[in-house]
Amino acid sequence: ILIMTDQQRIDTIRGWDQPHMVTPAHDRLVAEGVSFRQAYCPGATCVASRAAVFTGMYPHNTGVYSFQPWGRHRNWVQDLAESGYWCASIGKMHFMPRDIPGGFHERVVVENPTGMSLAGGGADDDWGRYMTFHGVERPNDRHLTDPDWWTKLQGVPWHEEERFHSDVFIGNSALNWIRSHRGDKPFFLQIGFTGPHEPWDPLPRHLSLYDDIEIPMPVTREDELADKPPQHEALKKMFSTAGHESGINMYLANDERIDRMRRHYYAKVTTVDEKMGEILDALEERGYLDNALVIFCSDHGENLGDHALAYKWLMYDTITHIPLIIRYPDRRRRGDRLSDLVSLMDLGPTILEAAGVPVPTYLEGRSLLPYADPDASVTPRDYVFCEDNYQIMMRSPVHKMVYYIGQQEGELYDLEADPGELWNRWDD
Repeated sequence: ILIMTDQQRIDTIRGWDQPHMVTPAHDRLVAEGVSFRQAYCPGATCVASRAAVFTGMYPHNTGVYSFQPWGRHRNWVQDLAESGYWCASIGKMHFMPRDIPGGFHERVVVENPTGMSLAGGGADDDWGRYMTFHGVERPNDRHLTDPDWWTKLQGVPWHEEERFHSDVFIGNSALNWIRSHRGDKPFFLQIGFTGPHEPWDPLPRHLSLYDDIEIPMPVTREDELADKPPQHEALKKMFSTAGHESGINMYLANDERIDRMRRHYYAKVTTVDEKMGEILDALEERGYLDNALVIFCSDHGENLGDHALAYKWLMYDTITHIPLIIRYPDRRRRGDRLSDLVSLMDLGPTILEAAGVPVPTYLEGRSLLPYADPDASVTPRDYVFCEDNYQIMMRSPVHKMVYYIGQQEGELYDLEADPGELWNRWDD
């Protein structure tokens, strides 16, 4: 069972010493599983990371960095299906094209909660059709109708009935599947939440939980971007003038607006967490947890004001360093926190090995099953990698280098002296 969120930062789990968070379901997994505290994504965007995870190949081998079609590549879900597993996907996958089976026998398709309206050329999905069936308009193009949109920095509480929220819809769809599933085949269930991807639109009752909590402010310094490659400032400018609902103008940010933005983001994590808790309870009620490998992760992180930026596309740890927790079936190892470097590329080999399915030799990750044994000796990686179409990150436990293809500029950080990646040492 793979539960993957979208754009979730590493500092969003209360059980990982983050007292500003309200995350009882995450905390349950921390207590019952193994926390990989140094896990990294292979791509700095949704599609790039997910395509790499499911094909088992880095972006430079698939050519998938953004919205390129990746259905033409084989993925390890097909290996599971061909070996007798019933494979179901509920929620976000980011297949391109979006409606392909991709090895799954059944899918509930939900993509980004932002984007163009149908009238403006946007694509529909099962969540949108559910809303349409009930006479509710899918929330798109709000930047055109809300005069305060740009000062809210994507912090917009959910305004319809709770059941129409994309993450509630995904969670309820997963619950329906778990409670109604019949069959004697082993199964692989992928649950892809769209949150906490922008817009940061938590349920209002979850937002209220953060009213009296002190929220950490961003890590940045004055004129920080002047010492960084030009893409950093360019991304900030691009989204400040974006002609779509995902636009965000960080030039309008001040402490009050950033505090508000962050409360909405963290509260959206809590909206997802509530559904995760219900899913874990339902799995336990059906007896599935006794013989299930449960993996929780996110596809990448979010700047959320760190480095005076929002969103992704860069190689800061705020983006590439992601939460990963594995609850092993025998639960010989519970509550441990590991500091070995691991990658989301390891998920495919881990799941295939757990299922008893041969791991194809072309997969570029390595199984994390050995970590289930507390007495096993596992040789850790020396480096992890993350890619975009113009940059490549190479990270060790103590240093990070980001190479910009065809440019003299780059990034180099001493992570022991500068864990916030504020001081670029590339030209030092």
